[in-house]
Amino acid sequence: MVHQSQISSIPEAPSMTQALAATTPLSFAIVGAGAVGCYFGAMLARAGHAVTLIGRPAHVRAIEEHGLHLQTATEDSFVPLHASTQPEAVRGADVVFLCVKSGDTEAAAREIKPYVHPDTLLLTLQNGVNNDARARAVLGNACIVAAAVVYVATAMAGPGHVRHYGRGDLVLAPSPLSTTVATQLQTAGIPTQISDNVRGALWAKLIINSAVNALSALLQQPYGWLMQQIGAEEVVQDIVTECLAVARADGVRIPGDIHAALRTIVATMPGQLSSTAQDIARGKPTEIEHLNGYVVQRGTQLGIATPVNRTLLVLVRMMESRNASQQQA
Repeated sequence: MVHQSQISSIPEAPSMTQALAATTPLSFAIVGAGAVGCYFGAMLARAGHAVTLIGRPAHVRAIEEHGLHLQTATEDSFVPLHASTQPEAVRGADVVFLCVKSGDTEAAAREIKPYVHPDTLLLTLQNGVNNDARARAVLGNACIVAAAVVYVATAMAGPGHVRHYGRGDLVLAPSPLSTTVATQLQTAGIPTQISDNVRGALWAKLIINSAVNALSALLQQPYGWLMQQIGAEEVVQDIVTECLAVARADGVRIPGDIHAALRTIVATMPGQLSSTAQDIARGKPTEIEHLNGYVVQRGTQLGIATPVNRTLLVLVRMMESRNASQQQA
């Protein structure tokens, strides 16, 4: 989904100082350690980095007692690492992964602000396209903030138990620490690149999520089933067309072929329920406001009509409202 021409490689001939920085283990704190954060945390911990997962109490208890249970296509293991429920556990970390839901970005940034330092790199590993700007607005000069694009298929199978289904790579925005961190991540088995067009890559991911997440949520069906239905391809085309129009009006350069990327996702993960569908099924708030909702909001600001995205936004909001009413009954 990201053109090579828009990505810078890790320097092949670093200076001695750079080489030492790239091989010295870093300390990582992962805020909002769900499926995504736990997977990357496990990979980093196994590579010798100090990792602290910050998450919910049941999750933390399970990790403290048994280690993080990691299941992949090739292994089933328990990875020892630190876990905490407290935001101050980020203190001393070289790198912070912000993995909370997009709607919780500002609240999480406020909680950790007293415990980061100006040399800390905070990477926003979240859905949506503006979490780095929103975190930066809260954190100011308290630390370095940079966006990251995440490509991974994971799910929580229970407290302290993460399952990995595919991929697991990152694209980072440039920052004073991005080269060192990218090298460390690659060494830990996490393919990582640095791009001067992370905004475009985030938008590309937003468009793909907007095209299928809400439909999967409304029907509680996986991608493969959705795209087999008569007329589904045309509806998805309408969603993508609206998103691309808003992105162009916003001056965003979209890398890659969105339609080809969508076809690949459907072909490789036909049984996958979207994260929005999983949230609806569990009665949890979704990130719809930061997916189709963001397209509608930005389209309104730029004078671009987005009727299909608006319809999906309102329908998912209705499902969230219904779930909330049922929980209160």
